[in-house]
Amino acid sequence: MKPINAIRMGGVDVLPIVEGGKGVAVSNGITAGHWAAGGGVGTLSAVNADSYDANGEVIPQTYSAATRRERHEQLVAYGIAGGLAQAQRAHDLSGGNGRVHMNILWEMGGAERIATGIMESAKGLIHGITCGAGMPYRLSELAQQFNVHYYPIISSARAFGALWKRAYHKAADLLGGVVYEDPWLAGGHNGLSNSEDPKKPEDPYPRVAALRKLMREFGLGETPIIMAGGVWWLEEWEHWIDNPELGPIAFQFGTRPLLTQESPIGNAWKRRLLTLQEGDVFLNRFSPTGFYSSAVNNAFIGELRNRNDRQIAFSTERVGDHQAEFGVGPRKRIVYVTPTDRDRALVWEQQGFTEAMRTPDSTLIFVTPDGQREILADQAACMGCLTQCRFSNWSQHGPDYDNGKKADPRSFCIQKTLQDIAHHSDSDAVLDNNLMFSGHNAYRFGRDPFYSNGFVPTVRQLVDRIMTGR
Repeated sequence: MKPINAIRMGGVDVLPIVEGGKGVAVSNGITAGHWAAGGGVGTLSAVNADSYDANGEVIPQTYSAATRRERHEQLVAYGIAGGLAQAQRAHDLSGGNGRVHMNILWEMGGAERIATGIMESAKGLIHGITCGAGMPYRLSELAQQFNVHYYPIISSARAFGALWKRAYHKAADLLGGVVYEDPWLAGGHNGLSNSEDPKKPEDPYPRVAALRKLMREFGLGETPIIMAGGVWWLEEWEHWIDNPELGPIAFQFGTRPLLTQESPIGNAWKRRLLTLQEGDVFLNRFSPTGFYSSAVNNAFIGELRNRNDRQIAFSTERVGDHQAEFGVGPRKRIVYVTPTDRDRALVWEQQGFTEAMRTPDSTLIFVTPDGQREILADQAACMGCLTQCRFSNWSQHGPDYDNGKKADPRSFCIQKTLQDIAHHSDSDAVLDNNLMFSGHNAYRFGRDPFYSNGFVPTVRQLVDRIMTGR
């Protein structure tokens, strides 16, 4: 194994290992601080981060306001308070070593306002801003405002080229690194473009080599690229290290820090990680963001898959094969479906899926009465956690704060499920019935001898292990 040496990132020398940011409330100040104390780059998530009361207890993020717009303001206030609390913890624990970055999602509700609010009061606590989930053109302006380095998350050279030409060339000196997040390997939301096949993974090496070639054209030959997604043992990436074609490379670990003693997830979640099998992580497009995402294939994902499978097209008039009448809703208003689809719908109704819900694509999905009540309640309770949400039709832009589309019952409230699993994941029932993000390599917990006999390392033990190459 080649020596794994420090690299220059954000103006200082750090170990080339970066903690991947995981929101809601999973990458926090404790994990980030310990990772940085080990000499690497710790990352706290500023996505609905936890804040604490005078006794050090987590303040539940509840939304009592009457309107979505007012609840959105509550969400922004929670986000700023939580980000500050986590930044202070990370700073205190790091002891001045390594670097602490803040991760935000550009498509999260109030992203710029929350990031600005945190940075205004966190001077000297946060050394970099990492940002993905969309095309964050204004990220460089945010970095300039607070004189910190920025680290855009992209999944192709083309995406970085667009960001550079439109905005980033104006703040080249603060570009600390570029995170290449592989769209087939990374956990969470994935940056697959319309031209890429989710079922046909591409080798990341030529994609990163193309990114470096473009960066050199922009004079960024020494700016680190951070490889994110699918990284487990560094010896498997030895040909990337000190490779003149790729230039300075660091590696991001998002999944492995989940299974540490300092990780805030519950013990049931940690135990579950040790039992996952290859293929248990499922690439899907159920997210209300519209992005693909990778998550553990549990009962929650199964229900969404089945909900989408119980779907038929309809028309409000007789058109083509849509000649069979079908009554929808309490008043049984007539729509027209094909005879075959009517027969399918009648079978679903006999199975208890008696409620037909309209989607924005002129289709009907069939759910139970309890399922319909939960969907409608979750839509009504929307607090605007995304810039736009296909599940609730929220948009953070006025005057109507509406994306102009019908709310889509095929998706789900991402804020609700991530808050639930982040704070109650010591229950197997919670794990089964909520969204459990994970990278596709999570099955390796059960195969890696490092975790034999259920061993759960400290963050420092994990950092030391990674630096051995395996």
